[in-house]
Order: sequence, then structure tokens, then C-alpha cells
Amino acid sequence: MRGQEYTENPQIEGVDAGGSGLGLLRSGLKLTHLRMIVAIEDHKQISAAAEVMNISQPAASRMLNEMESILGTPLCERVSRGVALTAFGRAFARRARTILLELREVDREIGAMKSGAGGTVYLGSVAAPAVSLAVPAINHVSAAYPGIEVNVRIETSNVLSRELLAARHDFIIARLPDDLDPRQFHAEEIGIERACLIVRKGHPLLDKPIVSLSDLHGHDWVFQPPRTLLRRRMEELFISANVPLPSTVINTSSIILTVAIVCGSNAIAPIARDMADFVAGNAADAGNVRILQTDFEIDIKPYSLISVKGRALPPSAKLLYDLIQQRSRMLATD
Repeated sequence: MRGQEYTENPQIEGVDAGGSGLGLLRSGLKLTHLRMIVAIEDHKQISAAAEVMNISQPAASRMLNEMESILGTPLCERVSRGVALTAFGRAFARRARTILLELREVDREIGAMKSGAGGTVYLGSVAAPAVSLAVPAINHVSAAYPGIEVNVRIETSNVLSRELLAARHDFIIARLPDDLDPRQFHAEEIGIERACLIVRKGHPLLDKPIVSLSDLHGHDWVFQPPRTLLRRRMEELFISANVPLPSTVINTSSIILTVAIVCGSNAIAPIARDMADFVAGNAADAGNVRILQTDFEIDIKPYSLISVKGRALPPSAKLLYDLIQQRSRMLATD
């Protein structure tokens, strides 16, 4: 990595003064360079970026040197556990990500035109609205527009918000994390998540018509990872009731694993009420799930439909977005 070279000539190395950007292409900038800088930003290590690109680490290092030579400035700096992008590197990665996103949209649009239908939608959601809002909207889209392909990822809001910025989703149903600049997003609040406690059929606590927080002490628990909203809300309830926090805890963000552990043990798990109603009402092992009746409510921060400002939704994604929005308004008036 070499230092920046300054010149009074407006024809900066690799960039033509006319602003067309062709200078970068004439200097050898390639799409693989754009993919590499994005991979470095995502993974914070040259070796990990090389693996994503399916090239060797020496080849990845040479590619980084090429980019720095073309742009005439250092893009990375060594840190204790890998590399961090410089201000120049972050600016380059941001633009590179936008270019790659636009190329992906070209591919999607041309593919839809060739097939005579639809396109592809990338949606991220937290668990509760995925069941109550996303699934009915997806069913409607699939029936009316069979050519549309919908990809759904269920994750925590922290993960989904960062993936949205990285252009891995068209839009998400989630909550904005406190550590991200809200000015980057367009967010419309569409509902509040309510949670409940689930146990297996035959659990000792089901003998009680109403369960209080003090009844929960001494049991094993399945929680979402630390610092997630539902986990923090449960901890707040324990603390406010002066009940000791659970000592035996399994942490997982997987609803399937949560249900499997609950069905095979005496563990208790807090999950979204919509999800609990769904799994408790189905057959097989999930049908062994029961909802505890409690004398306290588990209300969580409202969730929103979130997209990135300045990034237009493709037609297929806009269609699904509008249907979810309409359903949320319908549920709010029921």
C-alpha cells in the first residue's frame, strides 16, 4: 500500500477531469476490483475476502495493490485482527456497492423480461411480522404473479439493518438499531411485537392457571442472543420484579432450534406471539408447544417497513412492499 500522491493538475491519476469516470476504466479498474473492496469491507480480512472471491490470498493482496495504484491512495490499513478501510476505502466501497447493486438489478430486470413475468424480491424480517404480514403478502403475490421469486431471511434487526445497507435485501421488516444513522433509511412503523412464553405439553407450569415471574425462577431457558430486544425485555421484567435472572440458558436466534429444545425439555422460551400461535396450532412436534398464561405482558419496541433512502425498489419488490403495508393497515383497524 503506497501513500497518496498530490498534484496541482486537475487531471488526477486515474480520473479524467471531464468527470466521465472513463479514466478509471482506462487505468484498469475492473468489476473484480469492485467486488474485492466490498468483500474487504464486509469481512475485515484479506484472507476472508479472497475466500469469498474464490482466489488465493496473494492474488487478493495484488488486487488491492492494483486498486490503490489506480486510485492513487491507500484504501486499507492494518489493525489487530485484520484490516480496516481508510476514509478513501470506505468511499470507494460505498460507490462500488451501488454499482454492483445496479448491475444486479439489470440482471433481474432482463431476466424478468425474458421470462415474461415477475422478477426477484429479497426480503429480510424479524420473526413476528414474517408470520403475520410477510407470509400472507407472499401468498398473494405468488398466486397473482407466479413468475415472481421471493427470498426471505429471518434474523435480528441488527443483522438485517446492516445487510440492507449492504444491498442484500430490497427492504426489511425490523427495527433500526441505535448505533446506525437513521438518516440513511426510510422507515414506516407498521406494528408492535408482542411476545409470550412457550413450554412443552405436560410442563409442570401448565398446572398453574396463571403464571407470575416468581414462578419462573429455577427453570432452564432458551433465549435469543444477548442484547437482542426480546432478551433485554425479559431481563428487565425479571429485574423489576426482583426475581433472579435465569442461570441455565441456551442462546439461539433459530426459532426451529428453540422449539426443538422446548419440546424435548422443561425449558421455557420467550418468542413472538404470532409465531407461538402458529407453532402451537400445528401438528407433529411443534404441536406439543403450549403457551403459558402469565400475569404480565411482554411488549417489545414497534417494528417498521425499512428501505434505504435514495435506493428505488424494483417493481416486484415494490409490489410486495405495498401489500405488506396494506395488510399492516388492515390489521391495525381490526
